[in-house]
Amino acid sequence: MKCAILAAIAAALVITVQPAVAQPTWEIDPAHSAAQFQVKHLMISNVRGEFGKMSGKVIFDGKDYSTLKAEAAIDVASINTREPKRDEHLRSADFFDAAAHPKITFKTKRIEGVNGSQFKLIGDLTIRGVTKEVALSVEATPVIKGMRGESRIGAQATTRINRQDYGVKWNRSLDAGGVVVGDEVQITLDLELILQAANAGK
Repeated sequence: MKCAILAAIAAALVITVQPAVAQPTWEIDPAHSAAQFQVKHLMISNVRGEFGKMSGKVIFDGKDYSTLKAEAAIDVASINTREPKRDEHLRSADFFDAAAHPKITFKTKRIEGVNGSQFKLIGDLTIRGVTKEVALSVEATPVIKGMRGESRIGAQATTRINRQDYGVKWNRSLDAGGVVVGDEVQITLDLELILQAANAGK
Protein backbone atom coordinates (compact mmCIF):
# COMPACT_ATOMS: atom_id res chain seq x y z
CA MET A 1 0.00 0.00 0.00
CA LYS A 2 2.82 2.37 0.93
CA CYS A 3 4.55 1.59 -2.36
CA ALA A 4 1.39 2.44 -4.29
CA ILE A 5 0.99 5.73 -2.44
CA LEU A 6 4.64 6.65 -2.98
CA ALA A 7 4.35 5.81 -6.67
CA ALA A 8 1.26 8.01 -7.01
CA ILE A 9 3.03 10.92 -5.28
CA ALA A 10 6.08 10.49 -7.50
CA ALA A 11 3.91 10.47 -10.61
CA ALA A 12 2.11 13.61 -9.48
CA LEU A 13 5.43 15.37 -8.89
CA VAL A 14 6.65 14.42 -12.36
CA ILE A 15 3.47 15.81 -13.92
CA THR A 16 3.75 18.98 -11.86
CA VAL A 17 7.27 19.80 -12.94
CA GLN A 18 6.68 19.19 -16.65
CA PRO A 19 7.55 22.40 -18.52
CA ALA A 20 4.64 24.29 -20.06
CA VAL A 21 4.29 23.79 -23.80
CA ALA A 22 5.15 27.03 -25.57
CA GLN A 23 2.23 28.37 -27.59
CA PRO A 24 3.03 29.40 -31.15
CA THR A 25 3.59 33.15 -31.07
CA TRP A 26 3.53 35.42 -34.11
CA GLU A 27 4.76 39.01 -33.95
CA ILE A 28 3.70 41.87 -36.20
CA ASP A 29 6.31 42.80 -38.79
CA PRO A 30 6.05 46.62 -38.67
CA ALA A 31 7.94 47.04 -41.94
CA HIS A 32 5.18 45.21 -43.81
CA SER A 33 2.11 46.22 -41.80
CA ALA A 34 -0.08 49.32 -41.66
CA ALA A 35 -2.80 50.77 -39.42
CA GLN A 36 -4.93 53.05 -41.60
CA PHE A 37 -8.04 55.15 -41.06
CA GLN A 38 -10.50 57.19 -43.09
CA VAL A 39 -12.88 59.97 -41.98
CA LYS A 40 -15.14 62.50 -43.73
CA HIS A 41 -13.95 66.11 -44.13
CA LEU A 42 -16.51 68.91 -44.67
CA MET A 43 -19.09 66.19 -45.32
CA ILE A 44 -17.85 65.78 -48.91
CA SER A 45 -14.46 64.03 -49.04
CA ASN A 46 -12.50 61.33 -47.25
CA VAL A 47 -9.25 62.10 -45.46
CA ARG A 48 -7.00 59.09 -45.04
CA GLY A 49 -4.12 58.59 -42.69
CA GLU A 50 -2.09 55.97 -40.91
CA PHE A 51 -0.07 55.29 -37.81
CA GLY A 52 3.53 54.50 -38.70
CA LYS A 53 4.50 52.61 -35.53
CA MET A 54 2.76 49.58 -34.11
CA SER A 55 3.65 46.34 -32.39
CA GLY A 56 1.80 43.25 -31.29
CA LYS A 57 1.62 39.52 -31.10
CA VAL A 58 -0.81 36.75 -31.93
CA ILE A 59 -1.08 33.33 -30.31
CA PHE A 60 -2.13 30.98 -33.10
CA ASP A 61 -1.37 27.36 -33.97
CA GLY A 62 -1.52 28.08 -37.70
CA LYS A 63 -4.72 26.05 -38.15
CA ASP A 64 -7.58 26.77 -35.74
CA TYR A 65 -8.68 30.42 -35.89
CA SER A 66 -11.20 29.91 -33.07
CA THR A 67 -8.32 29.65 -30.56
CA LEU A 68 -6.51 32.77 -31.77
CA LYS A 69 -5.56 35.47 -29.26
CA ALA A 70 -4.14 38.86 -30.21
CA GLU A 71 -2.91 42.07 -28.66
CA ALA A 72 -1.48 45.16 -30.30
CA ALA A 73 -0.35 48.70 -29.53
CA ILE A 74 -0.15 51.72 -31.81
CA ASP A 75 2.06 54.76 -31.19
CA VAL A 76 -0.31 57.74 -31.40
CA ALA A 77 2.51 60.20 -32.10
CA SER A 78 3.28 58.32 -35.34
CA ILE A 79 0.05 59.56 -36.98
CA ASN A 80 0.54 60.72 -40.57
CA THR A 81 -2.09 62.32 -42.83
CA ARG A 82 0.49 63.94 -45.15
CA GLU A 83 -0.21 67.38 -43.64
CA PRO A 84 2.13 68.28 -40.74
CA LYS A 85 -0.11 70.98 -39.21
CA ARG A 86 -3.11 68.66 -39.24
CA ASP A 87 -1.03 65.88 -37.70
CA GLU A 88 0.03 68.18 -34.86
CA HIS A 89 -3.61 69.07 -34.25
CA LEU A 90 -4.56 65.38 -34.19
CA ARG A 91 -1.85 64.71 -31.59
CA SER A 92 -3.16 67.54 -29.40
CA ALA A 93 -5.75 67.39 -26.61
CA ASP A 94 -8.45 68.34 -29.16
CA PHE A 95 -8.17 64.85 -30.63
CA PHE A 96 -5.96 61.96 -29.44
CA ASP A 97 -4.05 63.83 -26.69
CA ALA A 98 -0.88 61.87 -27.45
CA ALA A 99 1.01 63.39 -24.51
CA ALA A 100 -1.45 61.94 -21.97
CA HIS A 101 -2.46 58.84 -23.95
CA PRO A 102 0.51 57.77 -26.09
CA LYS A 103 -0.87 54.36 -27.09
CA ILE A 104 -3.94 52.94 -28.78
CA THR A 105 -4.33 49.31 -27.70
CA PHE A 106 -6.38 46.27 -28.65
CA LYS A 107 -6.77 42.94 -26.86
CA THR A 108 -8.83 39.94 -27.94
CA LYS A 109 -11.82 38.76 -25.93
CA ARG A 110 -13.19 36.06 -28.25
CA ILE A 111 -13.49 34.80 -31.83
CA GLU A 112 -16.83 34.43 -33.62
CA GLY A 113 -18.17 33.28 -36.98
CA VAL A 114 -15.18 31.35 -38.30
CA ASN A 115 -15.75 30.56 -41.99
CA GLY A 116 -12.61 29.22 -43.60
CA SER A 117 -10.00 31.96 -43.22
CA GLN A 118 -12.59 34.63 -42.35
CA PHE A 119 -13.78 35.41 -38.83
CA LYS A 120 -14.82 38.11 -36.37
CA LEU A 121 -12.18 39.19 -33.87
CA ILE A 122 -13.95 40.64 -30.83
CA GLY A 123 -11.89 42.63 -28.37
CA ASP A 124 -11.32 45.74 -26.32
CA LEU A 125 -10.10 48.83 -28.17
CA THR A 126 -8.68 51.58 -25.97
CA ILE A 127 -8.30 55.12 -27.32
CA ARG A 128 -7.58 58.15 -25.19
CA GLY A 129 -8.08 56.07 -22.04
CA VAL A 130 -11.57 54.90 -23.05
CA THR A 131 -12.13 51.18 -23.65
CA LYS A 132 -14.95 49.86 -25.84
CA GLU A 133 -15.64 46.45 -27.33
CA VAL A 134 -15.28 46.31 -31.12
CA ALA A 135 -15.65 43.62 -33.76
CA LEU A 136 -12.98 43.35 -36.44
CA SER A 137 -13.79 41.51 -39.67
CA VAL A 138 -10.68 39.51 -40.48
CA GLU A 139 -9.52 37.64 -43.55
CA ALA A 140 -6.26 35.71 -43.15
CA THR A 141 -3.87 34.25 -45.69
CA PRO A 142 -2.31 30.79 -45.64
CA VAL A 143 0.99 30.38 -43.79
CA ILE A 144 3.95 30.73 -46.15
CA LYS A 145 7.73 30.55 -45.93
CA GLY A 146 9.62 33.82 -46.17
CA MET A 147 12.90 34.45 -48.00
CA ARG A 148 14.91 33.24 -44.99
CA GLY A 149 12.75 30.19 -44.40
CA GLU A 150 10.72 31.80 -41.62
CA SER A 151 6.97 31.19 -41.35
CA ARG A 152 4.78 34.19 -42.16
CA ILE A 153 1.06 34.85 -42.28
CA GLY A 154 -0.93 37.86 -43.45
CA ALA A 155 -4.32 39.29 -42.51
CA GLN A 156 -6.55 42.25 -43.19
CA ALA A 157 -8.88 43.47 -40.44
CA THR A 158 -11.54 46.15 -40.81
CA THR A 159 -14.02 47.89 -38.53
CA ARG A 160 -15.88 51.17 -38.02
CA ILE A 161 -16.07 53.19 -34.84
CA ASN A 162 -17.63 56.46 -33.68
CA ARG A 163 -14.80 58.70 -32.49
CA GLN A 164 -17.15 60.44 -30.05
CA ASP A 165 -17.40 57.16 -28.09
CA TYR A 166 -13.70 57.50 -27.27
CA GLY A 167 -13.71 61.15 -26.24
CA VAL A 168 -12.30 62.39 -29.56
CA LYS A 169 -14.85 65.17 -29.78
CA TRP A 170 -13.38 68.25 -31.48
CA ASN A 171 -15.46 69.69 -34.31
CA ARG A 172 -16.76 72.89 -35.89
CA SER A 173 -20.14 73.58 -37.47
CA LEU A 174 -20.35 74.81 -41.05
CA ASP A 175 -22.39 77.86 -42.01
CA ALA A 176 -24.21 75.84 -44.68
CA GLY A 177 -24.87 72.97 -42.28
CA GLY A 178 -22.87 69.94 -41.34
CA VAL A 179 -19.51 69.76 -39.57
CA VAL A 180 -15.80 69.87 -40.38
CA VAL A 181 -14.97 66.31 -39.26
CA GLY A 182 -17.22 63.25 -39.51
CA ASP A 183 -17.80 61.05 -36.47
CA GLU A 184 -17.57 57.65 -38.18
CA VAL A 185 -14.03 56.38 -38.65
CA GLN A 186 -13.23 53.46 -40.93
CA ILE A 187 -10.22 51.44 -39.79
CA THR A 188 -8.17 49.02 -41.89
CA LEU A 189 -5.27 46.97 -40.55
CA ASP A 190 -3.00 45.26 -43.07
CA LEU A 191 -0.81 42.86 -41.12
CA GLU A 192 2.10 40.58 -41.78
CA LEU A 193 3.23 38.40 -38.87
CA ILE A 194 6.31 36.26 -38.31
CA LEU A 195 6.39 33.04 -36.28
CA GLN A 196 8.95 33.52 -33.54
CA ALA A 197 12.10 31.38 -33.47
CA ALA A 198 11.17 29.30 -30.42
CA ASN A 199 8.11 28.04 -32.35
CA ALA A 200 9.59 27.93 -35.84
CA GLY A 201 9.96 24.15 -35.92
CA LYS A 202 6.39 23.50 -34.84
